[in-house]
Amino acid sequence: MLRDFTDGVAAGLLISVGGIVYLSCENRTVGALLFSVALLTICMRGYLLFTGRVCYLLDDHSRGALASLFIGLAGNLAGTAVCGAAVRYALPSVAASAAALCEGKLAAQSVGQTLIRAAFCGVMVYLSVCIYRDQRSPLGILFCIPTFVLSGFEHSIADLFYAAAGCVSGPMAVFILAVLAGNAAGGLLLPALARPKKREKPV
Repeated sequence: MLRDFTDGVAAGLLISVGGIVYLSCENRTVGALLFSVALLTICMRGYLLFTGRVCYLLDDHSRGALASLFIGLAGNLAGTAVCGAAVRYALPSVAASAAALCEGKLAAQSVGQTLIRAAFCGVMVYLSVCIYRDQRSPLGILFCIPTFVLSGFEHSIADLFYAAAGCVSGPMAVFILAVLAGNAAGGLLLPALARPKKREKPV
């Protein structure tokens, strides 16, 4: 359990670094590409990121797997909270950008829109992790992550960092809960569609 938590903290820290570089880049495309380094490093080191781990619940939805997932999520929250506090202190311009980003999200999106954007993100994260695990290739990460960032899809752990850095509020908490639900639904979508293919043909 402690290892799941610390791996979750590490993943939260790395996603926060991805968020910092994204907010620091004037060019959104460059920022989106550099953001992908966070997930690439998480996959290479085997850290526990909620959006990557939730995709495999259909393969293992035991009590232990669920406990590991949510302990890792708690670690993700802790990691982003620490980074958010550090950014507010050391990088006030980044904190201001995070606050503006959060305010824009809350003003522009309904809960339904947030769920759909988050679901699309979940699909892209699943593809990133699946390609890395099955093919041992970083190409899925290097293409899918910038795609979801530039498309305006919602990533729950990145949003946790943006909230911690610039906008801790009740409405933002509700927003993040919606993103978590959408990420989980999107991450499970393609695995659910693929499961019938694994059934044995009748003799």
